[in-house]
Amino acid sequence: MGQFLLIVIGAVPIALVEKIPFGDALYFAFVTGLTIGYGDIVMKTTLGRCIALLLGFIGILFTGLVIAAAVEAVRRTYHHQ
Repeated sequence: MGQFLLIVIGAVPIALVEKIPFGDALYFAFVTGLTIGYGDIVMKTTLGRCIALLLGFIGILFTGLVIAAAVEAVRRTYHHQ
């Protein structure tokens, strides 16, 4: 849940810095934060690119966290049997 909140919050500065509609910024933030990266919307400013890098990094960290939690849950399940 925290990842989605950070992505939504990250869309705000993208919309302001890049001067694009919030809907486009939100779409970009989700595509970047979920590490899909279609490339149909790109950041043109240096600050916008830095924000995009942070969103991508957050996406990678949260993806790793979810996978680690899933692996730990499976490990504990098999350990108790």
